[in-house]
Amino acid sequence: MMGCADREMGRVVSTCVRALAGWSAALTVFITTSHAAGVSSVMARSPLVEAGRYHVDTLRSQIVFSVSCLGTSQYRGLFSGVYGDLQLDPQNPEKSHVALKLPLASLATTAVDVSRMLRGENWFNAKAFPIAEFVSTEIHSNGASMATVSGNLTLHGVTRPVTLRAHFVGAGQNPINHSYDVGFEAQGTIQRSAFGLTNAMVAVGDDVTLTVSGVFEKDE
Repeated sequence: MMGCADREMGRVVSTCVRALAGWSAALTVFITTSHAAGVSSVMARSPLVEAGRYHVDTLRSQIVFSVSCLGTSQYRGLFSGVYGDLQLDPQNPEKSHVALKLPLASLATTAVDVSRMLRGENWFNAKAFPIAEFVSTEIHSNGASMATVSGNLTLHGVTRPVTLRAHFVGAGQNPINHSYDVGFEAQGTIQRSAFGLTNAMVAVGDDVTLTVSGVFEKDE
């Protein structure tokens, strides 16, 4: 048994190190003070943001995860194919509600072997638990462009409370299909062990930072 564990650990370490060299820094999406200041003037015109029901624009929405690898770097991956809906009330943000789902089979990194391993039964086990879901329970406005979004995240068959720090990016008519769109970004940290993801804890960190880039298209 120890020999199998050692081999598994070796595969994690070697593939992690190889993949780090090819990862593009452009994939990193951080919520920064300077960016928040840049969008504050937009959100200050919140009466112009249309209230109503929206659905996720799957093509432009994504979730990036970041986790410590060997204690010397952050390893990142991407989930795509996000879908769900948003009930938006710009004048009363606490009355808004968001629900998101993402197919775990969409997980991708810059290394094919790492992506396949993470989707496998020793990690996310995407075949047994194909969908992760976040459903908001409370939204609290923190000013003109910021909000705290609390909710429940179901991942790997386990549901735990999660808090996201969100900011408004922009809203307006899509010049391509003329839909009315609104965009947000949000970031939060979870402990993977709380969801039963406990493989290779020595090599891979427990804290996982999630960055959500969500674009929502208003329902007609």
